[in-house]
Amino acid sequence: MTHLTIHEWGHARFSERGLTREHAHALHAAACEHPLAHDDATNILVLGRERIIARQMVGMVSARGCSLEILPKVDPDTAQGEPEGKVRDRLVRMLDVALGLDLDIGAEAAIARQKNTLLEILIDAFATRLLAEVRRGLPRAYRQCEEDLPALRGRLDVTRQFTRNAVRPDRLACRFDQLEADTPLMRIMAAATVFLARHTRSLGTRRKLDELRHALADIPLMPITRLPWQAVRIDRTNRRWEALFRLARLLLQRDWQATHHQTKAPEGLTLLFPMNDLFEKYIAVLLRRALAGSGIEVIDQGGHRACLGAFTGAHLDSGEVFRTKPDIMLRRGREIVAIIDTKWKKLSLDPLDRKHGVSQADVYQLMAYARLYRTAELMLLYPGLPGQGCAERAQFGMAGGSERLRIATADVSLDEKVLAEALRGLVAPPPLVAPVPSTMAAG
Repeated sequence: MTHLTIHEWGHARFSERGLTREHAHALHAAACEHPLAHDDATNILVLGRERIIARQMVGMVSARGCSLEILPKVDPDTAQGEPEGKVRDRLVRMLDVALGLDLDIGAEAAIARQKNTLLEILIDAFATRLLAEVRRGLPRAYRQCEEDLPALRGRLDVTRQFTRNAVRPDRLACRFDQLEADTPLMRIMAAATVFLARHTRSLGTRRKLDELRHALADIPLMPITRLPWQAVRIDRTNRRWEALFRLARLLLQRDWQATHHQTKAPEGLTLLFPMNDLFEKYIAVLLRRALAGSGIEVIDQGGHRACLGAFTGAHLDSGEVFRTKPDIMLRRGREIVAIIDTKWKKLSLDPLDRKHGVSQADVYQLMAYARLYRTAELMLLYPGLPGQGCAERAQFGMAGGSERLRIATADVSLDEKVLAEALRGLVAPPPLVAPVPSTMAAG
């Protein structure tokens, strides 16, 4: 089994660390099958003449006989020298927070993350957590049963009694509720233990999954493509299984933020995450924690106000033609107090670059938000280099107005509690926003 690890925007040449042209084609074909793939998977992997190139997706691409792990990278000059274990650990923590997986991976597992791939880490986390919950007891639910019994149980089904059992006076057509562990949730868990056992290389993880299969032997197995996802209901009786259900969905459905589902069972287990979306969700969750109780609501991917209407003859149609969707909005009551757009890319470190590498298109987007949502506080938030912390890099005023655009960075290598507190200090809006002297040219 050939395994390679590269960073986003990185590449692996054929014959490098055992990668053959056949492996590269198989990995590219697996990427094409993923629900997030664009045409020819050009947003995931690009197949060149002598190498395979990663794009801005991170995670795992697996195919027959090979697998490719793609880790995050912000700055090509510094991230290359950072140990893979630290980068992988950071990615696991971002997924844990952003997706609400509640992995609860301790210091002992952190050492193992230095060697294991992202996929092995998530499968082992699932097996460990599921084994602990199964030992506590399976969630059960009442299922309506219909049986012909020698004694009455529940209530009598009169219609069936006088039709099917008319010639069997020794049998009563009973209809009753029975408490069983065979629920949609447990069918998903049982299928996951079998499926994931085929995709782990760790003997320790496989032993946990084998024990789980024995413990869940009474739960009927279903094909991955027919699992009853929509039938699962999380309530107070099975609340402790909610994070496990999210993790099972992530591992089996492969479609985080996709618009459609797979139609066939995957040959290899492929997990991919757009870093732009992951960074945005991670920051939104931490801000929600940091601003809890402050009266400020954090809304991610909200707004949806139209920025343009179409002319019908000489009249402007109020219909919504072009809709906006700010990454993160901070709202107090009905007032939008700040808008934050997250960008997973590096800022310029050149002290002579007055724009700090900020895209003109990103500035235009924030200027449009300022008008549409009537807010004076705007921020473009980028990932900072490890050890850089949360810092404001630049501040601009909008010409002819009091709006303020701040350019800032957030160090995702920080502990979540430390980062959340730093973000609170960075984005909490002041009571009054005064105009700032410097301006950013619109052209």
